[in-house]
Amino acid sequence: MNQPVQKNTLYVGGLAEEVDEKILHAAFVPFGEIKDVKTPLDQATQKHRSFGFVTFLEREDAAAAMDNMDGAELFGRVLTVNYAFPERIKGGEQGWAAQPIWADADTWFERQQQEEEMQRLQAEQRAAMQAAEKLHREKLAAEKEGEKEEETDTNADPMAAAEAQALK
Repeated sequence: MNQPVQKNTLYVGGLAEEVDEKILHAAFVPFGEIKDVKTPLDQATQKHRSFGFVTFLEREDAAAAMDNMDGAELFGRVLTVNYAFPERIKGGEQGWAAQPIWADADTWFERQQQEEEMQRLQAEQRAAMQAAEKLHREKLAAEKEGEKEEETDTNADPMAAAEAQALK
C-alpha cells in the first residue's frame, strides 16, 4: 500500500478535546502561511477525533513545522506530526469519491493550458523545421544550378575552365 506523501500537508495527532481549528492554526502559523486546517469530526459525538490536518502553501514551511512540532506539547498533550497520506475512500483509488466534481477544476484548467501551449510550441517548431529544410533544399538546388552554369560557361571559354579548375 504505497501511497504518495503530501509534502505540504501535515497530520497532527494527539490533540486534546479543547483544541479546535483556530487553536491548531494559531499553533502552526509561526512556521509559514497556512492554506487549510481541518479536524475531522466523529459523526456520533460531533467532536474531533483527536487528530487534524494542516496544509501549508510551501513545502519548506510544512517541513519546518513538522521538525519543530513533532513531540511538542499542546494543551497538556504531546503531538505527533508527520506528513499526511492522501485520503483513501472505499471504491476510489485516488479518493475522488469524497470530492466534488469541481474540486480539481483549477488544476484541470492549468493542465489544459499547459497542454495547449505545448502543442502550440511544437507546431511552431515543426513549421520552423519545415521552413529550414525548404531553405536548405533550395540552397542545394541553387548550388547545383550554379555548378551546371559554371560547367556550361567554362566549356565555351577554355581560359575560364582552367581558372575554375585552379580554384577548386
